[in-house]
Amino acid sequence: MEEEDVNVEEELMLRRRVGERLREAREEKGLTIEQVAAETRIPLRHLETIEAGDFAALPARTYAIGFSRTYARTLGLDEHEVLDQVREELAEGDPNAVEKPDKFEPGDPARVPGRGLAWFAVLAAVLLIGGIYAFYSSYFAPGLGPAPLEDPQEEAIAEETPDQVEAAAAQPTGGPVVFTSEMDGTWVKFYDAQGRRLYEAQMNTGDSFTVPEDAEGPQVWTGRPYALAITIGGQPVPKITEEDTVVRDVPVTAEALLARDDPAPADAEAGAATPAN
Repeated sequence: MEEEDVNVEEELMLRRRVGERLREAREEKGLTIEQVAAETRIPLRHLETIEAGDFAALPARTYAIGFSRTYARTLGLDEHEVLDQVREELAEGDPNAVEKPDKFEPGDPARVPGRGLAWFAVLAAVLLIGGIYAFYSSYFAPGLGPAPLEDPQEEAIAEETPDQVEAAAAQPTGGPVVFTSEMDGTWVKFYDAQGRRLYEAQMNTGDSFTVPEDAEGPQVWTGRPYALAITIGGQPVPKITEEDTVVRDVPVTAEALLARDDPAPADAEAGAATPAN
């Protein structure tokens, strides 16, 4: 009987909106929303929006998912369960999220392809057959066609657009490393190889920091690497990571950032040593 009561209570909790669940969990812990904002470094207005369940008022879907995960983790809730409910509520509020039918029923006129779609399928089939014929003609009998009027190598160079040439020339090779925040309330700390602090602040949108060129082994520590745009010599490079995770002890010299083949976040919660202040 007690097990049934627990199951009913869990079901009732899941039926409540995620914002209501977060608010009630916060109140049960005796925390004010201002205290949660100070602890999580999430702007107060965003926390109020999440508790109101108005995810559409947030700047982007990334905000709803990332902030809700941090909020749930702070309150000791199951963050995966909370994120699943957040995604469900986001889908409910998205007018383009149309549920797909389980199967195609020929007898349902609403599900029968229209005449326009049928003609499009015929045209696509003709183009596909033509492409296959051209491929086999050029692959198995390449000498049967007319000789080219120009050198193929010169023609390929001539076909490069000015944008492509400019993009190839614009690849950064070095220069000042600048981090710019794309979100409000982004806490970040830069320090050198000895742990000496170079810069620490809660950056707002548009705030930037230039890594000193004479800094020895500069590194970064932040909980929002996805909110920090990076440029080297004025040219943008990939962010440290697009994931919502904490990164720590990540080298931020121009050489280290340019040498990344596949930027991956440092494991911030794997027990890395905290740099000295």
